[in-house]
Amino acid sequence: MNIFQTTISKTVLTLSIACFLGMGETFSQDKLSRKERKELDKSVKGDRLFVEGQRYMMLEEYDKAYFYFGKAQDLKPHEPAIKFKMAEILARANENDKALELGMEAIELDPSNKYYNLLIAEVYKKKNKPAKAAEVLQGLMDSSDDNQHYILELASLYLTAQDFDNALSALDQAEEYYGVVEQLTVQKQRIYLRKNKLDKAIEEGQKLIDANPGNSSYVLALVEILFNNGKGNEALDLVKESLDTYPQQPELHMAAYTLHKERGERDTANEYLRLAFENPELEGEVKAKAFADLMQEFKTDDTEKLLADLEEQMITLHPNDADVLAVLGDRELFSDNKEKSLQYYQRSIAIKQDNAHALQSVITLKFEMDQDFEAIEKYTEIGVDEFSDRAEFWFFDGTAKAAQKKHTEAKESLEQAYKTNRGRNKQLSQLIYGQLGDTYHSLGDEEKAYENYEKGLEINPNDEHILNNYAYFLSLSKTKLDKAKQMSERLVKKYPTNSTYLDTHAWVLFQLEEFDQAKNYMEKALEADEAPSGIMYEHYGDILYQLGEKAEALKYWKKAEGKEEVTELLAQKIKNKQYYE
Repeated sequence: MNIFQTTISKTVLTLSIACFLGMGETFSQDKLSRKERKELDKSVKGDRLFVEGQRYMMLEEYDKAYFYFGKAQDLKPHEPAIKFKMAEILARANENDKALELGMEAIELDPSNKYYNLLIAEVYKKKNKPAKAAEVLQGLMDSSDDNQHYILELASLYLTAQDFDNALSALDQAEEYYGVVEQLTVQKQRIYLRKNKLDKAIEEGQKLIDANPGNSSYVLALVEILFNNGKGNEALDLVKESLDTYPQQPELHMAAYTLHKERGERDTANEYLRLAFENPELEGEVKAKAFADLMQEFKTDDTEKLLADLEEQMITLHPNDADVLAVLGDRELFSDNKEKSLQYYQRSIAIKQDNAHALQSVITLKFEMDQDFEAIEKYTEIGVDEFSDRAEFWFFDGTAKAAQKKHTEAKESLEQAYKTNRGRNKQLSQLIYGQLGDTYHSLGDEEKAYENYEKGLEINPNDEHILNNYAYFLSLSKTKLDKAKQMSERLVKKYPTNSTYLDTHAWVLFQLEEFDQAKNYMEKALEADEAPSGIMYEHYGDILYQLGEKAEALKYWKKAEGKEEVTELLAQKIKNKQYYE
């Protein structure tokens, strides 16, 4: 007989058996009583409803699934699988009390079912009853060796319930099951330290070291425990023992540096620091942090020599490390080498833009050094992109834009600075109000400008920037001149040689028609300024004109000609030899 014939024969045989069974079932049903047939029909219908519920559950249509499971339960009230599925849906909807009730009914009908027990444990956990969840899980594990892989979950439940003795027991079982694992050891150490069993915690740490020879991270973890518990000598012995076996571990050289430094053994400590910095395997970030800490120490010739040596090592081994370049920028800044500091910071940002310290240093240095505002804006925009939750970068961005006369954009950034700051940093709020006042004035909204100035003065009544600009703008609009005079007068009394404040006060006096006093203060302003602006010369000419010194007035108007910051009327004044408002 060939394969094809064999296959046909098997198919025929299968069909014959199926027909026989079907005939038998029909024959049997004929023998059933009406009550038995009714119960059988209910069971079959219940099974179909259950299958339908399963289908909707797979489709994640849980309301429909629950409906069909409920209908199935009406027909088969003692079927645990139906109760379990309904409990599962209820637990998913956080209806935990109902889920627990149905889940417990399922377990009563089928106590050994693993999935029913796991669901009950999960519901207890969601109800913040970890001890009850642990009880269920422990029972499940006790019932079968096949359930031992739930030991980590059991340990976690005991920890949550703060049942530390049972947690330790579970973690020991987990270690037997999985071997020595960092996660388990660390948890055991925490429990032992909580129970003031330092020796046991140390023992666990040593176990991890022995299981992972040459891994410095486990040595450092135990060193930290020893050091924090007053065992600095034991910590140092452990570090040196590991270095004797595995000498190329720069992290342990750093640990030895710290431990010797704590003992006041600076020379020995520094030798370990040099060894760490000579190793290219030690990350630039770690070196930069240690270098920064060293810079904060009392300055001595030895410290400066050490810093110079370490700097050379860093720049040789990590020339393109952003953290290294940033800390070298700090060192140059501390030495007041602003140009070189700026170069380091800019190189750092070119590599890694998310360094807030380096970004802020670049921006403030560029402002301080009067660099091009368009170049400054490049960095302020990086700042607001990388740190949109930090108000200072929005403030810097608004200030840079205002300096370029991008007043609308400046206003948007400054308002964002205000929203982001939310009044937490009062000094920054004061600066924001000052800049917003200037910006609103440039946009022609004097009311908003003065409103912001007033808010700034509420924080600091002596804010020089606000006092000067507020007084000057009031003088230009010839409003509240007494208030303007009071503000500008305070400034010139405090800063009698500041040409900007002297010019403002002179112009306020001019608007009050106190021309002799205005001339006096304007002369002081011109004398104090090495390179007077065009507006200062123009203002002085205006004052002289009002005093009848018209020839002198024309002379100073001509001095103002061609310079920046002059009024649109200057050309007309020169042409007609007459003052115009």
